[in-house]
Amino acid sequence: MSETTTQVAAVSLRGIVKRFPGVVANHDVAFTVRSGTVHALVGENGAGKSTLMKILYGVQRPDEGIIEIAGQPVVLASPADAIQRGIGMVFQHFQLADNLTVLENVVLGAEKRHGIGDAARREIARITQAYGFALDPDELVETLGVGERQRVEILKVLYRGARIIILDEPTAVLVPQEVEALFVNLRELKREEHTLIFISHKLDEVLEIADDITVLRRGTTVATVRPSDVTSSELAELMVGAELPSPSTEESTVTDRVVLQVRDLRLENAAGRVLLSDISLEIRAGEVLGIAGVEGNGQTELVEAVVGIRRPTTGAVLLQGDDVTAWGTRRRRATGVGYIPEDRQRHGLLLDAPLWENRVLGHQTRPPSVHG
Repeated sequence: MSETTTQVAAVSLRGIVKRFPGVVANHDVAFTVRSGTVHALVGENGAGKSTLMKILYGVQRPDEGIIEIAGQPVVLASPADAIQRGIGMVFQHFQLADNLTVLENVVLGAEKRHGIGDAARREIARITQAYGFALDPDELVETLGVGERQRVEILKVLYRGARIIILDEPTAVLVPQEVEALFVNLRELKREEHTLIFISHKLDEVLEIADDITVLRRGTTVATVRPSDVTSSELAELMVGAELPSPSTEESTVTDRVVLQVRDLRLENAAGRVLLSDISLEIRAGEVLGIAGVEGNGQTELVEAVVGIRRPTTGAVLLQGDDVTAWGTRRRRATGVGYIPEDRQRHGLLLDAPLWENRVLGHQTRPPSVHG
C-alpha cells in the first residue's frame, strides 16, 4: 500500500481541524483528490467523514487548515460559496420537497440559472438524457422511490453546474440493483470529467467504484491507497486500527416456536390495485427472516400490514397464535412488535421535536410516560 501520487488536483485539504464542544471531529486531515476521478472516503461511524465533507461544502467552517480548489486556496463560508466554486453535495438524507415536482425541486433556489420555464425544462431534459437518469420532470417527488430521489439530488447539483460532487453514503438506502444503476451513473459522470467524492463504509462497493481511497480513523487521515493495492480486510483494519477477529461459528438460535404467521395475505389500495397477493410466511423465535426484492415490489406494504399500519383485504396475521388482523397498531406494539421504517426521517421521527418527545412517541400509554 502506498500513498497516491498527485496529478491534477481538483481538491486539496491540508491540516483541517474542526472542534465542537467536548469533541474534536477532525484533526490534521490532509488528502488530495485527483481531477476526473472517484475518490472514496471511508471510516467507521463517527470517524469524521460527514463533518469533513460539510466543511468542503461550506456548511461548516474549519477551525484550522487550508482548502484548495484547482490549486487555488479558497474560503467556503456557505454552500453558496461552494456552488460558485463548482462543488455540489448529495446528502445522505435527501433535501427534497415531497409536494413539488422533479422540475420544481431542481429549479428551487437556482432560478437565476435558466429561469423557471422552458429553458429550465430543456436543461433538465438535457442532463437527464445525457446521464440516463430516467426521470419525469413533472412527477411529484412524493411518488418516487429512494433510488429515483437520489437521482433527483444528483440532477440538482449538475443543474447548478457542479464539477466536483460529494456523495454522502449514497448506497446506504439502496438495494443491490439500485447500487448497480447508481454506479452506471457515476461512471458516466466520471467519463464527462466530473470529480466524485464517495463517502461510504461499504468496502466492497468502494473497491469496485473508487480510483483512490482515503481512510479516516478517529477524525484524522491514516492512509490514502489505490484499490488494486488493498483488500477489504486490509481496509477494515486501517479503519479500526487493529487486526479483525476471525468469524466464529455458533449454534443456531432458531427454535420450533412460531411467533409470527402471515396466511394468504392480500392487499389492495384504494383504487383496487393489488399490492400483495397470496403472501404466506412464518417466523420462529430466534430466527432472522430476510425479505428481498427490488424497491416497489411490496416489501414495505407487507411490513406495514404486519405491524397494523395497513389493513389486509383478505388473509390473516397471527402473533403467538392469536389472530391480530383486526388489531390496531398500538395494540400490536403492546405485544412487543416494533417497527423501524426504511426512511426514518420521513416516517420514524419528528425532526422538529426534542429527543425526549421522540422517545415518548408511541409509548404515551405505558409507564413511565403515563401518570395517574
